[in-house]
Amino acid sequence: MRLQGRSRRWGSTDGMATIDQQTTFAGEVCRIADDIAANHADDVDKEARFPTETFDALRNAGALSALVPESLGGAGLGIADAAAASFVLGRRCGASGLVFAMHQIQVACLVRHRDGSNWFDEYLRTLVHEQRLIASVTSEVGTGGDTGRSIAPVTPVGGSTCTFEKQAPTVSYGAHADDFLTTLRRSPDADGGEQVAVLTSKEQVELEPTGIWDPFGMRGTCSPGFVVRAKFDAEQILPQPFSTVGSETMVPVSHLLWSHVWLGVATEAFDRARSFVRASAKRAPGEPVPAATRLSHLMTQLSLLRGEVESALQEFLVADATPNRERLATMASALRFNNLKVAASEQAPRVCQGAMNVCGIVGFLNNTPFSVGRQLRDTMSGALMIANERIHQTNASLLLVAKEI
Repeated sequence: MRLQGRSRRWGSTDGMATIDQQTTFAGEVCRIADDIAANHADDVDKEARFPTETFDALRNAGALSALVPESLGGAGLGIADAAAASFVLGRRCGASGLVFAMHQIQVACLVRHRDGSNWFDEYLRTLVHEQRLIASVTSEVGTGGDTGRSIAPVTPVGGSTCTFEKQAPTVSYGAHADDFLTTLRRSPDADGGEQVAVLTSKEQVELEPTGIWDPFGMRGTCSPGFVVRAKFDAEQILPQPFSTVGSETMVPVSHLLWSHVWLGVATEAFDRARSFVRASAKRAPGEPVPAATRLSHLMTQLSLLRGEVESALQEFLVADATPNRERLATMASALRFNNLKVAASEQAPRVCQGAMNVCGIVGFLNNTPFSVGRQLRDTMSGALMIANERIHQTNASLLLVAKEI
């Protein structure tokens, strides 16, 4: 991976980012969302193509390394900053927001679990300079959607060289990623639950397509299935076991950032419904606007979603500040963030459908300023990203033994 210079627009060199730096980052992402992501969102959806323009802009702004510590050249921003950016991008283009969120989830795993590894420190420096996009390869054919188990193992082939071959039903934006964080069995003789995470570059990976990408929603995420093969060095295995990576970072951060994207999409649908009601009121000044009452009911639904998402973020920040992040490893924490995922993924489509009911036919049509079809379709993907039914099965098991919830 060649180091290439790239200007960084925010971040200091003495530790945690300041409020001014956080504000600058937020403003830059807002600009990209409003000026670029929003302008290309309909075409990204129609053509089921990757939101290239948005990610070119995010790279130029240095946004893909927002979570990298300042000691390694990054901005040193936090999960709350990534969540806010996911919301803003998701509001303008659901696919852009989701790809950004999923990349930041992988970066968070590397930053928080590299455990002093020189290789991963050097990789993060490279990420800052090259603004590399990381995809995840966690789902696997044959596991029934259980991301806590793997079939494909890390296989040593001599010296420190290893290989793997994994059949993945989806690889998010796989053809557009620079690197891949893949979950695997620790070794050929390990149990399926003994997992590790391996970071490989696209130069080390062979992707064999197993299907085409023509989904109902989130079309710009470009996530078909692949057989993924790679040859890599053992030092590319994240030092901490995936059970720790998953409980402390991947699971809670995934649910937090995903839910912010869905909240952003639902907020855009609500805003379009409100614009419709205002336009109706202007056409008939002084007369009752029946849709206004429906809009009020819809605001209640959006407020419930917003409250769930915002409270979960605050609970994560409190738990993350405890020594050794011990609260994130509890059953109560697992239940909390599993419930966030289920609640947000079910509530966001309700808000979008409610927006369509407010707007009527002009919300149903795809060629009006009040169209919310894309937003509704995008939010409906949420229930499938780690299927809600599987999460309920996990929660049911946890509820039998958890001492507190």
